[in-house]
Amino acid sequence: MTLKKYINLFDFKQKVDYKIEVLAGLTVAMTMIPESLSFALLAGLPPLVGLYGAFIMGIITAIFGGRPGLISGGAGATVIVLIALMKSHGLEYVFAAIALAGFIQIMVGLFKLGKFIRLVPQPVMYGFVNGLAIIIFLSQIEQFKQVVNGNSTWLSGTPLLIMAGLVCLTIAIILFFPKITQKIPASLVAIIIVFLLVIVFNIDTKQVVDIASVSGNLPPFHIPEVPFTWQTLEVILPYGFIMASVGLTEGLLTLNLVDEITGTRGNSNRECLAQGAANIANGFFYGMGGCPMIAQTLVNLSSGSRARLSGIVAALTILTIILIGAPIIELVPIAALTGVMIMVAIGTFEWSSFRAFTKMPKSDIFVMVMVTLVTIILHNLALAVFIGVIIAALVFAWDNAKRIRARKSVDKNGVKHYEIYGPLFFGSVAAFNEKFDVLNDPNEVVIDFAESRVVDMSAIDALNKLTERYHKLGKKIHLKHLSEDCRQLLKNAEDIIDVNVMEDPTYPVMLKN
Repeated sequence: MTLKKYINLFDFKQKVDYKIEVLAGLTVAMTMIPESLSFALLAGLPPLVGLYGAFIMGIITAIFGGRPGLISGGAGATVIVLIALMKSHGLEYVFAAIALAGFIQIMVGLFKLGKFIRLVPQPVMYGFVNGLAIIIFLSQIEQFKQVVNGNSTWLSGTPLLIMAGLVCLTIAIILFFPKITQKIPASLVAIIIVFLLVIVFNIDTKQVVDIASVSGNLPPFHIPEVPFTWQTLEVILPYGFIMASVGLTEGLLTLNLVDEITGTRGNSNRECLAQGAANIANGFFYGMGGCPMIAQTLVNLSSGSRARLSGIVAALTILTIILIGAPIIELVPIAALTGVMIMVAIGTFEWSSFRAFTKMPKSDIFVMVMVTLVTIILHNLALAVFIGVIIAALVFAWDNAKRIRARKSVDKNGVKHYEIYGPLFFGSVAAFNEKFDVLNDPNEVVIDFAESRVVDMSAIDALNKLTERYHKLGKKIHLKHLSEDCRQLLKNAEDIIDVNVMEDPTYPVMLKN
């Protein structure tokens, strides 16, 4: 393979504004560090494990991931899954579960199952994004707390005023700096200005060092020290599977969101492969694992990035900070990072969903609100989306079940015709059966499916039972105008259904889509 083809393979062929990409990467790195540290500490992991995870996830997915602009790191959604395992079996089992989750994600990518995430309905997407925006905002409110004698208490008095003032200054810079120039990311400018202000005037406020130290060495290679037995697999498999599912759900939904923002299309299966490879590497290089991070991705996009370079810069910046830059980064005020993330939360929220309230069906509004509430209450994005999809599917089934209709007529030969309208499936079977007057119908009946289709085995079973009812009375029943796939269903069920299938090969509904 030539160098040019190799470069094009990883989407570097697009025109890149190197200055914007580098500055966006630096901004993303600044927002990832405190979040990665916080999630690591929340799960009971060593702080450096969080930073290693951010670097490993970031560099691998930036190069090999499903689309440019997507930022991955040590995400809370995946780390929260591992808290119970950490408490019950320790760090080595966590690393083994992370590697197993990566293997599962690679299998999803190899079998090209990532495309099914695009079946998520728009109301579920609205609920997912709005709930996530609220979570991001509420997590920043937690920064207004301090730990005193092991207890977490709200800031008060002067510390509170200083923290609030610096946050407001950060937000103001982000809002108004783009009016001066858009060549430099406003978020990065805000972080630098607030950082210098705190250093020059020696302002006493929370800094990154108050969370944890970020100094260390290169991620060391090691094989998770767990027994290679079925008992170990039984322990880590549930955690690995849930982590893989949560990571893929959040990651592919984030990929869809970036697709909408940029007007381009990513590769979901490729993202699954990259995410899986990154998590396997995390398991063997002391990383806490992760997935695409929607907040950092939006910071990246709002900074003007549209290429892979920013993600690479962000990952390398985190590694540089671990190796040599920790003394400086540890002095960055938490207030500056809090202000940036609050603006990200505001930008993440789908404000247009409020306008859609007057136009959306009530069922869609219910789905959107339900997904939002589950996301906020449980902090489980995958579960929220799963519940939303189930509700949306049930609503769709209910709506289609009510559409089944039958036009009845008797021809000059005394044959009664039922012209069926609407799909025949598990949801419409009951209404379908009510359309027929078996006792009073003539000796020959034709059911015309020109405007309908037999969808599933529930429909096959309904036809079988209907046939039996007519046959018991010595009456004949025929099915007419069945599409090719409908006839295939009947053919596969020949052993349980006895009908005379009347085919019409010229009817358009018979053609496969």
